[in-house]
Amino acid sequence: MLPKTKVVIIGCGGHAKVIIDILKSDPEIDIVGCTDPYARGWVSGIAILGDDTILQELYDSGIQHAFIAIGDNAVRQRLSRKAAFIGFHFVNAISRFAYVASSAQLGTGIAIMPGAVIQVDAHIGDGTIINTNASIDHDCKIGPMCHAAPGVTLSGHVVVEEGVFLGTGTKVIDGMHIGEWSILGAGAVVVDIIPHHCLAVGVPARVMRQRD
Repeated sequence: MLPKTKVVIIGCGGHAKVIIDILKSDPEIDIVGCTDPYARGWVSGIAILGDDTILQELYDSGIQHAFIAIGDNAVRQRLSRKAAFIGFHFVNAISRFAYVASSAQLGTGIAIMPGAVIQVDAHIGDGTIINTNASIDHDCKIGPMCHAAPGVTLSGHVVVEEGVFLGTGTKVIDGMHIGEWSILGAGAVVVDIIPHHCLAVGVPARVMRQRD
């Protein structure tokens, strides 16, 4: 029997609890602990080892795989870059209750939650979260560090650029394009192109303001 892959989870909030639950069911993964700048003690039965300053020490001790369990896209990107600079490799957390088509292309460090569906020839970028019961249809392309919140539905051939947050229940019709680092409010229905760096809400979704 091959040895298990030892993994440190960076983060210990609600999102981390879900990731821990998924990774605990993976027979090839051994969660050695979590890091967090503020919390101490335990989360979902996993020890909080300290803050992120111990990552180099963990890596040097032979723990060379990590998962960034942070829901905020920008913070997750920053911590991913920090961990990658140290040398960590990122594992995926894919629920056994999700459906992922065999032709789907998956990056690293991604989370696919229970009930999620990733259809044929969809592409999921590094560090992206596909949350509970989200549906990503055929030929969609989702960039790195995105977050599709629970109940998001993307029809076919949708392009979602880097860092986009799709709020709970967002629906996007076929062939739409959402620019990088934009936010779609909960329940938004996208029927037109959404530019970069903006907040869009409503049915149909309309741009409310540009974001820094």
